[in-house]
Amino acid sequence: MLRLFYPWEYAEDIYGIDYRKLFARGFRGLIFDIDNTLVPHGADSTPDVDAFFRELKDIGFQTLVLSNNDEERVLRFLKNIDALYICDANKPYPKSYHKAVDMLGGDRKKVVCIGDQVFTDIFGANLSGIPSILVHFIRKPGETDIGIRRKTEQKVLRFYWRSKSMRHRLGDILLSGKEEGVI
Repeated sequence: MLRLFYPWEYAEDIYGIDYRKLFARGFRGLIFDIDNTLVPHGADSTPDVDAFFRELKDIGFQTLVLSNNDEERVLRFLKNIDALYICDANKPYPKSYHKAVDMLGGDRKKVVCIGDQVFTDIFGANLSGIPSILVHFIRKPGETDIGIRRKTEQKVLRFYWRSKSMRHRLGDILLSGKEEGVI
């Protein structure tokens, strides 16, 4: 049962993933969460994130933002980014994940979901049959309290780190080549 919460891979952040390797392995679509995955909660995109999405497009990826936020928040984030989006997604329920896959070409074996939350992003992707990458959540400067949900995630992830067969299911796609083991 816990396996439904296990990501296919873990990266320290979105920049620790080798997207060229993912593309070479046949992946063509990337689904991203916004808050605490790409930027701190509620923040607008940054020039670095805008450039990151341009680079993904140059590689050949189609990108989609899948967010539980309302459309106003999502459009504010996407102001300088050319990406598809689904707002009010009701993650982790699979309906929006299936819609995202359809919007990205219809083949869930060619799509990867990247997010910071085990109980929404990763669980929803797994329920939908989509490979997933968990990234360490972004904190606002000075933020120290992680809340009960993150503490519960840490307990689940302790089992994930012990299960070698459930890790690195996407192959060697980390830029650093090292695994942290702590979330």
